[in-house]
Amino acid sequence: MNYDVKDINLADKGLLRVEWARRDMPVLNAIRERFEKEKPLKGLRLAACLHVTTETGVLAATLKAGGALVHVCASNPLSTQDDVAAYLAKHEGIPTFAIKGEDSETYYRHIHQALDVKPQVTMDDGADLVFTVHTKRQELIPEVLGGTEETTTGVIRLKAMAKDGVLKYPMIAVNDAMTKYLFDNRYGTGQSTIDGILRATNRLMSGSIFVVAGYGWCGRGAAMRARGLGARVVITEVNPLKALEALMDGYEVLPMNEAAKIGDIFCTLTGDINVIRAEHFPLMKDGAILSNSGHFNVEIEISALERLSKGKRQIRDAVEEYALKSGKCLYLLAEGRLVNLAAAEGHPSAVMDMSFANQALASEFISKNHAQFQKQVYPVPAEIDQEIARLKLAAMGTAIDTLTPEQEKYLASYDLGT
Repeated sequence: MNYDVKDINLADKGLLRVEWARRDMPVLNAIRERFEKEKPLKGLRLAACLHVTTETGVLAATLKAGGALVHVCASNPLSTQDDVAAYLAKHEGIPTFAIKGEDSETYYRHIHQALDVKPQVTMDDGADLVFTVHTKRQELIPEVLGGTEETTTGVIRLKAMAKDGVLKYPMIAVNDAMTKYLFDNRYGTGQSTIDGILRATNRLMSGSIFVVAGYGWCGRGAAMRARGLGARVVITEVNPLKALEALMDGYEVLPMNEAAKIGDIFCTLTGDINVIRAEHFPLMKDGAILSNSGHFNVEIEISALERLSKGKRQIRDAVEEYALKSGKCLYLLAEGRLVNLAAAEGHPSAVMDMSFANQALASEFISKNHAQFQKQVYPVPAEIDQEIARLKLAAMGTAIDTLTPEQEKYLASYDLGT
C-alpha cells in the first residue's frame, strides 16, 4: 500500500489513541453502524485533506466502513499526529500522507498523492486540496461530483472562487452547519487554543492580559475560556457589530495599537492576514507571547517580526524567542501556525463528533444529490443539522419537548393575535 508517514511502527500507539477518541464520539459511531450495513459510499473515491488527529482517524474509518476508497493527507504541516497517520495506514489500510513538521514541498507532494485516488468527492480543511485541483490537477475536475469544507478560512476561499466564477464543482460548507460552528468553533477552539498556549508556555493565565483578535465564534470561545481562568480579556475587532457584542459581553474592546501596549498574551482568530504586524511589535511589552489559532500562519506578520529582530532561538518546544533590536524579547508560539493543533492535540473528541458527523453525512449527501447543484457553495441541509443534534442529545441522555398539534397550528397561523 502507498503511504508516507513518519514511522509505521507507531501504528499500535495510534490504534489505542483512536480507540480512546472513539469512546467520546457516539454520533459518528452511530453513523458508522449504518454505513457498515448500507454501504452508501460503495466504490466512491474520496480524497480528504484534514488535520490528521485521532478524531480524523475515527472519521476516515467511518468513511471506509461506508464503502469509500479513501486517501488522506494533512491540511497543516504541524498538526499531524504521527501515530494516527501510522494507524490509518497499517490498521485501516487507508493510504495516508502526513508527517508532523513536513516542509512546504512535502506538504504539497502529499496533497498530490492524496489526489492520485482521482476523487469523486473532496473533503477539505482550509481548501488547499480544492485549490490544488483547480490549479495543478485540472484533469481531475470532470470526475469530481462535489466536496465538503470544514473551516471558516476554507469557506471564505471557496465563496471567493464561486463569486469569481472559477469554482468548478459544488461544495458544502460544513463549517456553516450550526452543529459545527456553534460548538466546534466556540467550545472546541476555545478549549484547545488555551490548552495549546498553556502547554507551550506553562504561564499563569490568571491575572494576565489576554488579547483576542477577532470576535467570531472561535474568538468568543477563546475569550470565554481565558476569562474563566482569571485573565483580563481584551478584544480587537474591525466589525462594529461584533465589537459591540464583545463590549456587552463584558470585555474591554480596543484597537490593536492600544491593545499591543498592554497585552501579555495575544491570540489571533480572524482568518485574515497581518492582524498583528510591523507597527504593533515595537509597542509590546518585553516577554509578550504571540499565538495564532486561525487556519493559516498569516495572521501574525512573521517576516516583519524577523526584520525587527537581531536574532531568534528556540527556547522551549513550540516557543521561539525573537530578540528585538530595541532590547525587548517577544515569544512566538508554534511558528505562528494554529497553536491548538501544533502545540496541543486539537479539539476534544466530543465536539469533533458533531463536526465530523457533518462531514460524513455531507459526503453521502453530495455524492447522491450532486446533479441538482450548481458550481456554488451550499449550506449543510437543515435535516442533517437537526439529526446530528438529535443524536448528540440522545447520546448525552437528554430529552426535549415536542410541539403539540395546537402549538404547530399556532406557529403556522397568522390570524391569532391579541
